Amino acid sequence: MAAHGDGGSAAAPRAAHRELWAWLALTVLGCLLVLLAAGREWARIAHPAATAPTGGDLSPVLTPVALAGLAGVVAVLATKGAGRRAIGVLLALCGAGAAWGTWTALDAATVTGWVHEQNWMRTSLGDLPWAIAPLWPVVAGAGAALLIAGGIVAIVRGGRWAGMSSRYERGGASAGKDAAPAQDDKALWDALDRGDDPTR
Repeated sequence: MAAHGDGGSAAAPRAAHRELWAWLALTVLGCLLVLLAAGREWARIAHPAATAPTGGDLSPVLTPVALAGLAGVVAVLATKGAGRRAIGVLLALCGAGAAWGTWTALDAATVTGWVHEQNWMRTSLGDLPWAIAPLWPVVAGAGAALLIAGGIVAIVRGGRWAGMSSRYERGGASAGKDAAPAQDDKALWDALDRGDDPTR
């Protein structure tokens, strides 16, 4: 019965470890998707000399919130308790900011204004026909959704995950236990060198 209990207690940290790595992979993926989409063209313009806008051109918040999300992932790994939950809230807010930036970038007035401002001197045309290239806005939206989900999961489940700080604490405790026998051995040899009987 005791062996069964030990197996159950050992399985819990392993499950939490797998959960942490799954969370890490999906949340980082969300940040990278937003970063990738921000650098790609979000509109097609029917003029060979025209410059098409990227997601970052239409919504300058996309790159900063994605980078902040990556920093938040590292902070989640380095903290625990209430601090980890607070960072989870910030991660969710980064995802919400990316979703809002994606939505506003698709506004017709935003795209038309950017196209006109950037291309009127190059093309000598006041108005240029354009169409949204749907792939990259969808990619950015998916990344934003992963970031929001990652923040919520860190808030709800993050308390079960080990952090880098706890690993260092365990390493320090183990080092202290190893140091004590080493000191005892040294004292034993010193006594022998002096001609004392260490068994007394």
